[in-house]
Amino acid sequence: MTTPAAPLVVGFDLDMTLIDTVPGFVAALEALGAELGVDFPAADMTTRLGPPLDHLLADHLEPEAVAPAGDRFRELYPDHAVHPVPLLPGAREAVDAVRRHGGRVVVVTGKFPRNAQLHLDHLALDVDHLEGWVWGVGKADVLRREGARMYVGDHVHDVEGALAAGVLSVSVLTGGCTREELVAAGTHVVLDDLASFPAWLDGYVAREAGRVVAGE
Repeated sequence: MTTPAAPLVVGFDLDMTLIDTVPGFVAALEALGAELGVDFPAADMTTRLGPPLDHLLADHLEPEAVAPAGDRFRELYPDHAVHPVPLLPGAREAVDAVRRHGGRVVVVTGKFPRNAQLHLDHLALDVDHLEGWVWGVGKADVLRREGARMYVGDHVHDVEGALAAGVLSVSVLTGGCTREELVAAGTHVVLDDLASFPAWLDGYVAREAGRVVAGE
């Protein structure tokens, strides 16, 4: 008698994994800078997307100004940062691939939840659950709770979250981290982008089905 495999649940990061956040981030940052009279180096800051916003602002503002500036950025975000942001190549197909295998799609992101949902709505990306404002190892609790088998992200901190949850870490090279950095962080799989994900997932599901049949 074989034991059936657990349901397929795939977690995805949002920024620079499913969506190209750069144009929206720059637009919102420029609007914030205009209000504060600060010339933020947007081009440099967008190479390091992934950590919480406050971490990115901390290098350019006085400590007491960081939290209020972050709040104001999030207020400006819907008007400036949603419409310019496209899906990354293969993102919709990656979600569709999970669906094709009868799976659930969970988005786990450090982004403010309301703004994350605006992106999903604008791009008509249908997911089963969105969890916002969690970062790094903090993503592990969500991944475990949702029964994820893997977490797909672009940053070394996404790898940390997957490993802390005890799930497969799948990394894409569409963010600011190199293949070498992701491998050093302990990721299990590195793909160039999500366009490679459907074929990889097909192979993964076939291998897992084989293990179930073999009673492994």
